[in-house]
Amino acid sequence: MQEQDDASLAAHAANGDTSAFEVLVARYEGVLYRVAVRMLGDYDDARDATQSAFIKAYQKLGTFDPRFRFFSWIYRILLNECLNARRDRRQREGVTADLPTNGTQIDLLEASDRRRLVQRALLALPVEYRQVVVLRHFGELNYDDIAATLGIPAKTVKSRLYTARQRLLEILTVKGH
Repeated sequence: MQEQDDASLAAHAANGDTSAFEVLVARYEGVLYRVAVRMLGDYDDARDATQSAFIKAYQKLGTFDPRFRFFSWIYRILLNECLNARRDRRQREGVTADLPTNGTQIDLLEASDRRRLVQRALLALPVEYRQVVVLRHFGELNYDDIAATLGIPAKTVKSRLYTARQRLLEILTVKGH
């Protein structure tokens, strides 16, 4: 039902109904931003990539094919924005996640260090592996939705996710100890 609703909203937005596009933005900006943060490792770059993806999506609404999921279509636009941002920006420090508000100072520092290590390990993965991890664990999509979003079979999603987790474990084991 939501997919039909997305297609209808996209059609209305393509015909100049900006309020229809605002609904799509409200529906997907959170998940797309979380995906961009994990793909780029930087909050500001993620915000810029997400905004650029929505601008490009709005400009290209006439090319959206309602037979496919709107999320899959805009995700591909976001992915291109993330790849461009990574290619173009200068190398800088990764994400420094917000610290939790409870625990001792030592606990807070250890949690922050763990998050930084995980983010660096995630950024070290090739894009095709990083995508499946980000969509599964941060975008909270199931295998079939990831497959539809990336345009690959669900078996490939499972295989890439398995390999990505193994590589993350290797990276974290070597760097973590």
